[in-house]
Amino acid sequence: MLTGINPLLTGDLLRLLDRMGHGDSVLIADAHYPVYAVGVPVVEVNASAPAVLEAIRSVVPYDDYADESVALMEAEPGEGVEVGAELREAARCPDDRVTKVERFAFYELASKAFCVVRTGEARKYGNALLRKGVVGFGD
Repeated sequence: MLTGINPLLTGDLLRLLDRMGHGDSVLIADAHYPVYAVGVPVVEVNASAPAVLEAIRSVVPYDDYADESVALMEAEPGEGVEVGAELREAARCPDDRVTKVERFAFYELASKAFCVVRTGEARKYGNALLRKGVVGFGD
């Protein structure tokens, strides 16, 4: 056990987050996402996607250089509104650093992720990509 570390951050997940470099992305995926097709390390955390993103953000700064820092999978009209709003809040970064990406474009973007966290999120469209920033600058 560690003190001051969110209990959702397992040793395996912390190891992967530590190995990420500036600009690398972590995919926080809902339970429906084909995570093992991405071809990168997968860690499973049985919690909601917003809770997992919030936990990760407690130790990983967002990238505030070029492009957006967080990409959310764009939902079909009328779906995923609640989980999308919760993910945006959990990202803890300015609104102009968050973007919505069309579903198939999101899959393409996510295929370049450094690692994946498969959550227990049962709601559709509970997916986010967080790009890691430089540790020690403004975090």
